[in-house]
Amino acid sequence: MKIVVCLKQVPDTTAVRIDPKTGTLIRDGVPSIINPEDKHALEEALVLKETYGATVTIVSMGPPQAKDALREALSMGADEAILITDRAFAGSDTLATSKALAGVLKKLEYDIIFAGRQAIDGDTAQVGPEIAEHLDIPQVTYVQEVKVNGDLLTINRALEDGYELVEVKTPVLLTAIKELNNPRYMNIASIFDTKDAEIKVWSVNDIDVDKAELGLPGSPTKVKKSMTKETKGAGELVEKPAKEAASYVLEKLKEKHYI
Repeated sequence: MKIVVCLKQVPDTTAVRIDPKTGTLIRDGVPSIINPEDKHALEEALVLKETYGATVTIVSMGPPQAKDALREALSMGADEAILITDRAFAGSDTLATSKALAGVLKKLEYDIIFAGRQAIDGDTAQVGPEIAEHLDIPQVTYVQEVKVNGDLLTINRALEDGYELVEVKTPVLLTAIKELNNPRYMNIASIFDTKDAEIKVWSVNDIDVDKAELGLPGSPTKVKKSMTKETKGAGELVEKPAKEAASYVLEKLKEKHYI
């Protein structure tokens, strides 16, 4: 079994700030991490590797410093890593990103492609499904359990009001959610074993995708403004008997036209 995991290095959103004048992210001094749901995707790939003898390849698009995320993935147990990095990818939205990643995947062998449901710096949940469309393979999203029987997978897929069991044959793309597993930590031995491991670096010239469809020129999505979520003010504490407190709250809701 051959498994590819699409992984993204993202800014730690707990430390993200917004420039009030430009409305853009201030990335200077902000630590970078592996996108959390991508880590769940990687963990499931590693579990399948240990269970069925699979090989796990990591693919990421980003700046050269994204090698740090790939080396962490190798230290967790991945077999090889590919970083596609090029100034031609700058400004890519989800569509351009998915085309670039699909361009890499078309040059690889795979049975299963894993990706996180969405990235915390975008929250669109679009890249994984778009990759599947470019590759013309089936996709299952919101995956919270995977069972393998040869080339047939039984997927437990989370819904808002329950779950759905889906049977699908490989090759297939799966997007992981946090309920899928608990990602492992690196250990000291694996860190030393992989510190000099090769990370393959590809440029735009290594994939068969029209450059006009990549980067800013190939991105139809335009972000008008970014902003941080406003913090809520302190609530009002009502110290009254239960019936009086309920009546008081009811009147407040009516004043604000909530009811």
